[in-house]
Amino acid sequence: QVQLVESGGGLVQAGGSLRLSCAASGRTFSSYIMGWFRQAPGKEREFVAAITWTGGITYYADSVKGRFTISRDNAKNTVHLQMNSLKPEDTAVYYCAVDRQYSGSVYDQYEYDNWGQGTQVTVSS
Repeated sequence: QVQLVESGGGLVQAGGSLRLSCAASGRTFSSYIMGWFRQAPGKEREFVAAITWTGGITYYADSVKGRFTISRDNAKNTVHLQMNSLKPEDTAVYYCAVDRQYSGSVYDQYEYDNWGQGTQVTVSS
């Protein structure tokens, strides 16, 4: 299996920036998709962004488009989420996930096979 470890979360004021990282280890593949999801207290987990490992094609939720940027470092098996212009509504636990083989939609959490432990992002007003 693939192990995922997120890092980079923390406390930031509205308008600030954070850069999340997710390092993958174990059995990795060149053609999978990596995504970011988030979950706030009392809310369902929601899609944030995703990227194809080989082609670098990106996908974003409307709520973060223009503010967040997903990228990957293939050599280091790491995906990043640069978060700018943060808003209080961005407060959530952020999870990275791996889709080993596409069989549905990159926007659907049930598409993904492995998940990290999550990292807390808190944006103060």
